[in-house]
Amino acid sequence: MGGDTQEGEFVFIYTTLPSMAAAEALSRVLVTEKLAACVNIYPGLRSVYEWDGEVTVEAEVAGFIKTRAGLVDEAMARLRELHPYEVPAMLVLPILAGNTDYLTWARGQVKG
Repeated sequence: MGGDTQEGEFVFIYTTLPSMAAAEALSRVLVTEKLAACVNIYPGLRSVYEWDGEVTVEAEVAGFIKTRAGLVDEAMARLRELHPYEVPAMLVLPILAGNTDYLTWARGQVKG
């Protein structure tokens, strides 16, 4: 792997939200509070899942929250407070490596 990162220094927290407005509002808080360097929001998802015994199909957006591994617990606690869903998906995905200039910038955007 290339790049200037310690193994496991950065992660993505993946979540889904009901709308762009909800995703942008939540993302602004996480970035402002230095819990995320950046959040990428992907519109146009169709999620199929079972809830209360019924199969549901919903339009959603996905958010990929870039943060330090050391901030995961704090970021997920804040995400839980802000999230409009009763049972939100909050999944941590590793970032194995990245380009030096980007990672230097990201380090400066988050706590720690």
